[in-house]
Amino acid sequence: MKTLIDKLEKEHILSKDEYKTLITGYDSGLSDYLFQKARDIREKAYGKKVYTRGLIEFTNFCKNDCLYCGIRRSNRNSERYRLSKDDIMLCCKEGYELGFRTFVLQGGEDPFYTDELMTDIISSVKSTYPDCALTLSIGEKEHKSYQAYFDAGADRYLLRHETADPGHYSMLHPSELSWQNRINCLYDLKAIGYQVGCGFMVGSPYQTADDLAKELLFLKRLDPQMVGIGPFIAHHDTPFANEKSGTLELTLFMLGLVRLTLPDVLLPSTTALGTIHPLGREKGILAGANVVMPNLSPVSVRKKYMLYDNKICTGDEAAECRYCLQKRMESIGYQVVTDRGDHKPLFNH
Repeated sequence: MKTLIDKLEKEHILSKDEYKTLITGYDSGLSDYLFQKARDIREKAYGKKVYTRGLIEFTNFCKNDCLYCGIRRSNRNSERYRLSKDDIMLCCKEGYELGFRTFVLQGGEDPFYTDELMTDIISSVKSTYPDCALTLSIGEKEHKSYQAYFDAGADRYLLRHETADPGHYSMLHPSELSWQNRINCLYDLKAIGYQVGCGFMVGSPYQTADDLAKELLFLKRLDPQMVGIGPFIAHHDTPFANEKSGTLELTLFMLGLVRLTLPDVLLPSTTALGTIHPLGREKGILAGANVVMPNLSPVSVRKKYMLYDNKICTGDEAAECRYCLQKRMESIGYQVVTDRGDHKPLFNH
C-alpha cells in the first residue's frame, strides 16, 4: 500500500482501482505515512503558511431543495435572513482590520440578489479593498452572470460539485437539479478566468469507495485551484436526518490523497472537520490542508446559516474566531498569514 502512495507522490495520479485500493484498505499507519508525504509536498509549495478566508454568509434563502442541506427551500423551520450591501461592507471592514485579505461571499441560491445587485456589491468591495481577493460561492448561474461578476472584480468562485458520479448525484438532489449542469458551470468558470474551487462530501448517503476514487480522477481532469471537502453531517430537518455522518479518519485520508493528486491546490481544513472533532481543523492541516475560513458574518445570523447540525463558531465574534484559529495553528507549528493566499502553480500536474 505504501508503494501506491509513493507512486502517487511521484506521478500525481493513480488508476481508479489503485485509488480504490487505498480508500478501502487504509489504516492509521498508512494514514500517517500519507499525511507526512502530503505535508512535505504542501510545504514545497506554500511553506508553513496557513491562509485565512473571511467567510460572509450573506443569505440563507435558497431556491434549491438538496436532500442533505439545512437551508433547503422545504425546511420551514429555517429562520431566513438576508444581509444588505451595507451589512456586507461592514463585515469586510471588520475583516480587513483583523488582517483578512480574502473575503468569501457565500449564500444559498437566492434570486433576490440579482446580477445588478451582486455586481454592485462586488465592485464596491473591490474598489474599497483593492488589495483583497473576492471569492463568490452562490451556486449555479448562467455564463453571462458569471462573466458579469468577473468583470465587476470577483477573483475566485467556489462551486462544490458534491459528487463526480451522475447516478450518485441524483440520489442527493431533486430531479430538477442536473449533475451535468453543475459540471458545465465549473468549466464555464474556468473558461472565464476565475480561480475555481470545487468539492465534495465524504461519507454522504449511498457513497461508495468507487465514488470516492472517481472524485480524485474528476479533480485531476478539472484541475481546480481550490478543493473544499468535508465530512457529510446530517441536519435534523432534512430527509437525511437519520443518516450516518462521514468519519474524521476517511475525510483526512481523502485530504491527503487530494494533496498528492493536486500538489499545489488550495485546500481548506473545513468547519465541518472542526464540528466532528475538537481538533478537526488542526488534523486537517496536518493531513495536507493549507486554508482555514473563519466566519465574519454578524453573530446575529450565524446560527441561521445551519447547513448541518452542531456547526461550530456560531457564537464567536469574528476577532475571537480569528485569534482562536491563529493560536490553534501555532500549536501545531503553522503560521496564519495576512495574505491574499493565491494559488501558486509550482508543479506540473
